[in-house]
Amino acid sequence: MAQKLIQTQEQKQIQKLSQQQMLQVRLLEMPITELEQNISMELDDNPALETGNDDFDMEVDCSQDREDEDFDTQTEREQREEALDSALSNIGQDDEMEPVAGNGYVDDGGERVYAAGESFYDKLKEQMMDVELSDEEVQIMEYLIGSLDSDGLLRKQLIDISDELAVYHNVYCDVDKIETVLKKLQSFDPPGIGGRNLQECLLLQIDRKEDKQMAQLMKTVVTLYFDDFKRKHWDKIQTAMQLSDTTASNVMKELTRLNPKPGAAMGETLGKGTQQITPDFIVDVNDDGFITLNLNNGNMPELKVAPSFAEMLDNYKTNRDSLSRREKETLIYLRDKVGKAQGFIDAVRMRRRTLTITMRAIIQMQERFFREGDESDLRPMSLKDIAAMTGLDISTISRVCNIKHVQTQWGLFPLRFFFNDSYTTDSGSLLSTRKIKIALRDIIAKEDKSHPLSDETLAGIMAEKGYNIARRTVAKYREQLNIPVARMRKKTH
Repeated sequence: MAQKLIQTQEQKQIQKLSQQQMLQVRLLEMPITELEQNISMELDDNPALETGNDDFDMEVDCSQDREDEDFDTQTEREQREEALDSALSNIGQDDEMEPVAGNGYVDDGGERVYAAGESFYDKLKEQMMDVELSDEEVQIMEYLIGSLDSDGLLRKQLIDISDELAVYHNVYCDVDKIETVLKKLQSFDPPGIGGRNLQECLLLQIDRKEDKQMAQLMKTVVTLYFDDFKRKHWDKIQTAMQLSDTTASNVMKELTRLNPKPGAAMGETLGKGTQQITPDFIVDVNDDGFITLNLNNGNMPELKVAPSFAEMLDNYKTNRDSLSRREKETLIYLRDKVGKAQGFIDAVRMRRRTLTITMRAIIQMQERFFREGDESDLRPMSLKDIAAMTGLDISTISRVCNIKHVQTQWGLFPLRFFFNDSYTTDSGSLLSTRKIKIALRDIIAKEDKSHPLSDETLAGIMAEKGYNIARRTVAKYREQLNIPVARMRKKTH
């Protein structure tokens, strides 16, 4: 019986410990504009939270005597304090930001806004207003939208999304529930959004076709002859489906009009400069090559626990033995509001520190790019690399880099831009796949368009330049660069 009691207590500790962590994670993944809105809402909801020029991280003792705390209350408080102390120890106790990569740090606190193309994530969230969703479904939908790749496809497994929703957002739902919400997302514009692979993306677009007879033929091709379709073996498809030349030609034309990257298409449609994006970071390089990192505070105010609440709490605690029932209820109310206010301040401070050390690590890895602005100088870098440098979890790094931007003298970039895979050469050295793609793109740009180079020929030329990659790899990188096959690039004069 005693053993069973210990197990129950441990479960309660874990569940309650995650509440502050969830708040930290939720604020961490927000871009600066969304954080400003969240702070404004918190200020409206909690009278114990105020803005001002006093110390940002003002600490207030909102605990009561230990004998008045039940086990759960005391455990929650102690565990939250331990969690915060542990997290802070990983990144240093000093609130002042450290120099970036041996250079300087300047935080002017001013809001910086830059024009950029409107994010398709924002447009998808707007479309949520037209769909009937429960509160739980709203959370799931927002998480699904945030999990989409830049091309609009959802490559993350639903079981992983289910686990992440439970851990980071306290939303417990099975895969079937997530799939139901995903189906609603897949009904959004542009068609194909939310497809879990290229095949599903195309099928979603075909389902929107008004010509149902043509749609059925297209669906048959994509469903039964997908490999031949990808290789553009139209003759094989025509023979297998017993199509006339005219019908086969029409089906081919309709299929080639489908968009494999609906997310990118939405960005192109919206155009550049249609929305103001506020970068979360500003990186500058002076004439001496000195790199400075500014964490953009935007319109985010300094936060503090309201002095009036702190004073009332102290007064009530001082005279606790003589308090009436109503006054004790007031004491409980004050302690709750002050505790939540301090917890929110801690979470904002934690976000600030985590973002800073993560961006510092990115700058350290990609220092040459920040100095020179040459995309080919980007080193191979993964989330795991930054996690190892900072001591943070990979999921934390992922959330820092999701839907956040950095302004540099070379332009405005999403943080995901700086991450790229590596390729190991025959000599054992690592090359950035982006550098290989740039080399491939340059070779194709200089080719004779009347006699475009095949993938096999390109592989040979790449090998001569030191990039010993297979023909299949050339084809993959070429497709990622949105460059068609040789026969589609041919131009007659």
